Amino acid sequence: QVQLVESGGGLVQAGGSLRLSCAASGRTFSSYALGWFSQAPGKEREFVAAIKWGTGTTSYADSVKGRFTISRSIAKNTVYLQMNSLKPEDTAIYYCASTTNTAIVQRPDFFSSWGQGTQVTVSS
Repeated sequence: QVQLVESGGGLVQAGGSLRLSCAASGRTFSSYALGWFSQAPGKEREFVAAIKWGTGTTSYADSVKGRFTISRSIAKNTVYLQMNSLKPEDTAIYYCASTTNTAIVQRPDFFSSWGQGTQVTVSS
């Protein structure tokens, strides 16, 4: 079992930046991918970005390409989501998740372990 703990959310003005962190523990991650999903009030959970732990291969939702960057620190067992040029529509709870699937599938049902989430609020 993998334990995931997110941090770094908060309130920021439109155009600003935040960096989310996801600390992972419990298993080795060489075969895992870790991802970020967002869920706004009344909406379904949506894929944001993911990274393969071993290779560093990344995948992004079209809505965040060029604004968000996912990265990992193998030494710290931590995945980061650098969010720049934030928009009010980015406001949501952001969840970290892990999967043992060999390919990154941009769907929440392909991820098996989840963190508790961190709130991101972007004011206009």
